[in-house]
Amino acid sequence: MPQSTATPPSDDTQRLRKEAMDWFVRRRDAGWQSDQEPAFQAWLAADPRHTEAYQRCSRQWNELDGMPADLLANMRRNLVRDKARPAAGQAPAVPSRRRFLLWPAYSAMAAVVGGVGYVTWQHLQAQPIYTQAFQTARGQQQNVQLSDGTRLRLDTATRLEVSYYRQRREVRIIGGQAVFEVQAAVGSPFHVLAGPMRVTVAGTRFLVRYTPDLPGNASVQVAVEEGAVRVARLVPAEAEQGRYDLLAGTLLLAGQQIAADEQGELGPIAAVVADGIAPWREQRVSFVDVPLGQALAELERYRSTGLVVPDPAVAALRLSGTFDPMNPAALRAALPRVLPVRLHDRGGHFEVAPIRMK
Repeated sequence: MPQSTATPPSDDTQRLRKEAMDWFVRRRDAGWQSDQEPAFQAWLAADPRHTEAYQRCSRQWNELDGMPADLLANMRRNLVRDKARPAAGQAPAVPSRRRFLLWPAYSAMAAVVGGVGYVTWQHLQAQPIYTQAFQTARGQQQNVQLSDGTRLRLDTATRLEVSYYRQRREVRIIGGQAVFEVQAAVGSPFHVLAGPMRVTVAGTRFLVRYTPDLPGNASVQVAVEEGAVRVARLVPAEAEQGRYDLLAGTLLLAGQQIAADEQGELGPIAAVVADGIAPWREQRVSFVDVPLGQALAELERYRSTGLVVPDPAVAALRLSGTFDPMNPAALRAALPRVLPVRLHDRGGHFEVAPIRMK
């Protein structure tokens, strides 16, 4: 028979695991005192591997928390049967979950965890229990209620995908923007993934915008109307595993907004404008000192404006104001009043041209 080439853990690795598990269980115990914390922090600082080992214990503990009771009980029985080896006539004591991580035969636990039952459970954890894709057409908005009571309001030309797992909920915005009113669910955080960013919430109302195909508007924008969200760079490895650092990133409170560039670099936190986080819900689109070309591209998301701007200098003119994106005639009437331009009817479209000074 071929021999296994797996290398057994070294004595140093086993010692490190045991120390980490010991600290982890002690800190979760009701008898843990605050004056013991400096010793733990000193242990963490003594070796970079200590933090990694401790975090591994935490992940394993969380996995045990989420494991079905019957599978967990079976794992305990297997550990007792295979490793405790009591004397004849003696009934082994089933370990409590608290001591499960400190079971002397840690390697046996790892073998059981790697067994068919746990692998099957992990596979189930990685599979969504609910998926749905939503898309709005140009000029359309849509209200959506998800299975957990969470409500979404999709703006025009928006595409997103919803995936609910057993221990998390995710929405990936492909393009567009939406307002989320998230229903809180214990043990099931809600993540919105948009380009290079992740927005994580428990229960709140907020906007996420991601329009990568729109010139000058490829950033990810987040604005909070109620509650709080945490905005962080999306780590590909975390997304693949479905495990996120829930404390990473910037905390955003009600009345605040933030934007990230295409590389995921966050800008400063700013106050939400007076129009609110999503004036488009009331068929209004507002601009403050925005290039005309960029403003027209935004309005074109809703319907054709009928306007063409061939002159780059005109496209660079700064526009401020609030417009009804579904009323292009009103826009065409307003532009010559607020900018030094005139409109030329070219039969089928209007050319926006500068006013030539004599």
